[in-house]
Amino acid sequence: MYTSGTEPTARTAVKTALVYLLLSLFCVLFGAVYELFSHGVYSFSMIYAFVFPLAGGALPVLLLGVCKMKKYPGSAARHLYHSGIAALTVGSIMQGILDIYGTTNALIRIYWLAGIALLTAGVVAYLLSLFEKQKR
Repeated sequence: MYTSGTEPTARTAVKTALVYLLLSLFCVLFGAVYELFSHGVYSFSMIYAFVFPLAGGALPVLLLGVCKMKKYPGSAARHLYHSGIAALTVGSIMQGILDIYGTTNALIRIYWLAGIALLTAGVVAYLLSLFEKQKR
């Protein structure tokens, strides 16, 4: 396992934003292909699954890199936030698959709850690290 001793920089933020943009593109292509073979049935959850990695992932990370924040989020905050975006994206795709198939499942709510909880935990961890830095 490789661990870096350096702090994340604006370059790291740009790389992360690029990964999120590629994930958004994958979600668009996946949704288009899936709905192409769905015999005219479509789902808004599937169509708009790309929004989570784009608006929730690429834009905030890119803004952190462009604004040259003095304190880039620590690894715990980043991992929580990225996991939240992943849970929301997968939850949206799964909801779309179930909508197109014509069924429901109560367990889909867990994706949304876990995604929101993880996003919130990531943001709170980042804000706490900012306040901790100001105290010093």
